[in-house]
Amino acid sequence: MRRFSFLRAAVFSGFLFLYVCLPGAFGSVTAQKVDLSFLTTRAEESNYEETTRYSEAVGFIEVAVAQHPLLHVTTLGYTSEGRALPLVVFGDVADASPESVRASGKLRVYVQGNIHAGEVCGKEALLMLIRDLASGQHENWADSLVLLLVPIYNADGNERVNINNRPRQNGPLAGMGQRSNAQGLDLNRDHMKVKSPEARSFIRMMKEYDPQLLVDLHTTNGSQHAYHLTYSPPLNPNTDPGISELLRERLLPAVTDSIRSHHGWEYYFYGNLPFRRNTEQGWYTFDHRPRFNNNYIGLRNRVAILSEAYAYATFRDRVLATRYFVNEIIEYSFDHVSEIEAVVAEADQRSIVGEQMAVRAEYERSDTKVNILLGETVNGKNPYSGAMIRERLDVIRTEEMYEYGSFKASETERVPATYYFEASHVAVLEYLDIHGIEFSRIEEAVTMSVESFQIDSTTVAERTFQQVNERQLYGKYVAVERVFGVGTIVVSMNQPLARLVFYLFEPRSDDGLLNWAQLDETIEKDQTYPIYRSLD
Repeated sequence: MRRFSFLRAAVFSGFLFLYVCLPGAFGSVTAQKVDLSFLTTRAEESNYEETTRYSEAVGFIEVAVAQHPLLHVTTLGYTSEGRALPLVVFGDVADASPESVRASGKLRVYVQGNIHAGEVCGKEALLMLIRDLASGQHENWADSLVLLLVPIYNADGNERVNINNRPRQNGPLAGMGQRSNAQGLDLNRDHMKVKSPEARSFIRMMKEYDPQLLVDLHTTNGSQHAYHLTYSPPLNPNTDPGISELLRERLLPAVTDSIRSHHGWEYYFYGNLPFRRNTEQGWYTFDHRPRFNNNYIGLRNRVAILSEAYAYATFRDRVLATRYFVNEIIEYSFDHVSEIEAVVAEADQRSIVGEQMAVRAEYERSDTKVNILLGETVNGKNPYSGAMIRERLDVIRTEEMYEYGSFKASETERVPATYYFEASHVAVLEYLDIHGIEFSRIEEAVTMSVESFQIDSTTVAERTFQQVNERQLYGKYVAVERVFGVGTIVVSMNQPLARLVFYLFEPRSDDGLLNWAQLDETIEKDQTYPIYRSLD
């Protein structure tokens, strides 16, 4: 990973202020604050009618980083069109490298915005946070935290500004980017198949920096409710229970209470009213599959949070709601470092071998009804496009309903002790490298009793989704004797990423390699499932 060149941004807004350092804190320097009132986002400059473009974000970041010895910038990776993705590091570290960050011994918190480039409040909020840090605010966070901040993850989508993108959203009225990246891929569906350079860059960051807590910032679609922001922990039922308990019972309620106390705004777990007829009235979350960022991170045994600012609130209020949320999460992390570190360490050490775990899942209804705050909107008009938009009214209506905010297994398999496959299956082998999964190789040919998935039938979706015709496999495991030759890949499930391995490798998984058509050649040619398993 390389540092951005400060020269490219040296004349941002006509200024470049270099931070003055005096003997004292941060090892040998004390930061002297500077006035950064000149450093504004396009959203602020345009009274929140526009959103910040890529080159402006890069310039803003480089000017901000130059102001403070605790701020550094490097590159997360590159988009398919070759745009470098800035990664800002804040902490008492020598530089922005993974080695320096991990050597600090501090809790690592990663926050990203703009995975969907029409949902731009996270981008603006993170740029403002970087400015706050550059001006000397929150310096105490560096005592126990290192922040990794990526304001503009979908940079190619960000540059495809169109006044008709997300037409009913209440601003920015002059347009915003598109949902997908330049390849036409939804980056928040790409964490398992990993067909975008952005997803590969993100997972590379996960392997190298290993943040313990991660936040992904969005804007809602759909239901009219009274929350300024909704949020979600990992939703896959195979998520380590310690992570789910931390988020659902402690961190997120504490953040919600603090925001209500300080700002008077209501936040709650993500949900929508049912869109389909003949569906029970309730508050429904989205999806359990690890193709989604927060669910993927959960299967890696890390603490993950998704946020959704309310689409019909003003753009300014969405940015504020996101800023409040991010700041409160960081404050909680600062106050509970040992708690978060312990949850992550215990998840990594906990064995799942022999457990029955989900390969497919369904909504789980709450035991009792809960109070959901519904809202109202009024139809407005975008003065530039003439299109109808929805504007939030300051109305709160409480309605009791069941909550469908979590998932339970609808189909399970026993977690094996080991998976095996021939090294000639290069597609499978590549995914071990992409995700950072530990493996070894057989050094001498051996005959073993293993389980092989016997295929009864298979179906392929008629319609493509994310440029793939998803596949389902039907059948059952049977015991077989098999000779494994020299070089056969051995994946032990006594490793921290066992939950992810299980979801990738199981043939009935609704989000594994088989589902994403990565094993089609073998399935269609040999009518065999190429991954074997041993339960003992």
